[in-house]
Amino acid sequence: MTNSKQSSSKLASQASSILSDKNASQIQKSLAGSVLSQTKTTHQTGAEMESKASSVMKSDKYSEQTKSLAASVLSQSNKTR
Repeated sequence: MTNSKQSSSKLASQASSILSDKNASQIQKSLAGSVLSQTKTTHQTGAEMESKASSVMKSDKYSEQTKSLAASVLSQSNKTR
């Protein structure tokens, strides 16, 4: 199944900055990598990353930036899962 949604260039730029930030958390880097992998491609979110992103969205401990990445990842997940 292909994905017709793609990460925005603004979010991709944010994700790129996160990946090069030595102070970024592992979850931020993981989400950022997923966002970048879905930029200008038809890739969709895998089940494991979907689960991580969902956990981020349900938690109060993550920043708005992290939740923004998670929301993008979830918006490109497999709708039948």
